Amino acid sequence: MTRVGDVFEEVAGVGALLSGVLTVHTIYNTRVLRRPTPEPPRVTEAVTVCVPARNEAENIERCLRAIVGTQQVDKLQLLVLDDCSTDATAAIAEEVLRSINDGLVIAGVAVPDGWIGKPHACEQLRRVANGTVLVFVDADVVVEPHAVASAVELLRRLELAMVSPYPRQEAITPAERLVQPLLQWLWLTFLPLRLSERTRPVSMTAANGQFMVLDANALASIEGFSAVRNRVLDDVELARVLKRSGRRVVVADGTALATCRMYASWPSLRDGYTKNLWAGTGSPTGAVGIALLLTVAYLVPPVAVLTGLVVRRRRLALFGMLGSLAGVAGRVVSARASGGSNIDAIAHPVSVSLLIGLMARSWRERHRGAITWKGRRLDG
Repeated sequence: MTRVGDVFEEVAGVGALLSGVLTVHTIYNTRVLRRPTPEPPRVTEAVTVCVPARNEAENIERCLRAIVGTQQVDKLQLLVLDDCSTDATAAIAEEVLRSINDGLVIAGVAVPDGWIGKPHACEQLRRVANGTVLVFVDADVVVEPHAVASAVELLRRLELAMVSPYPRQEAITPAERLVQPLLQWLWLTFLPLRLSERTRPVSMTAANGQFMVLDANALASIEGFSAVRNRVLDDVELARVLKRSGRRVVVADGTALATCRMYASWPSLRDGYTKNLWAGTGSPTGAVGIALLLTVAYLVPPVAVLTGLVVRRRRLALFGMLGSLAGVAGRVVSARASGGSNIDAIAHPVSVSLLIGLMARSWRERHRGAITWKGRRLDG
């Protein structure tokens, strides 16, 4: 029993060290994170805002009216792609655009073989757009009046091919509050932001398709979204393709530019993460490695605290306490940088446990060939 205790104590020490180092890295990333200017100059070049929408009747009006309120863009084109919706998405979008006498609703065509729905919808929009800058906004995103101009200014100032300002994630239900904050926390904690900007390795790439701003010529040079036609994580893969072509891409703080409520219930959240996590982890081996890292850094420490107190091993309890505090501190830092809740950070071990469980479910459903999204089977 003593030997087992010694080993667990060593693991707890490693976990505390890992958690502390990762939290320091989170702090550094929040300091160097690209942030768009809140007072951008007027945009004089042509900008096309593209909204792919499938069964978004509950969100589309709010999304479009926010875009219509966009200021400081002289030549703005607004396009909505109704991606074969089975609800009132198209009718609502047409009514909104008719009320302002601006914009165009495009009837999407069926997804061809070899494509996935989202990149196919975006490609249809790209082919109609006339802007030198293309802004892709998901239908569940609400932008601020200065959002487009601020993002375009950042794109041009840094001479980028793509910038994806990460919107503030609205989290209301307990499931959302436990899981959604991990989106920003993950890349703020594990991705070396400035190094990823300067180097070509595509493994160090982050992007967010909820709000993407692209140079139209750069996008055309890689044949648009056909380059990621069968990729579930089309946003990240698009950024990788652009990096491979020698262009720069950046993920930025979009907290002050836009908000997004991705999932309003546990079933939708569960299915959304099931759709994405297998692709995000790369392989079953990669998923196991990630799960092991998360377990040692963020789950072992709280267990060590309780175990150390029960069996009266002070060093074990101390390692556990240090690791637990470091993990929560990292979440607090991430929350402050992304508009999240500091209180939710206390439940970080529960959040990480849920993430590992969702990762396992994603790979299980992938193995079964049972992953679907919005009524479509995903084979990419």
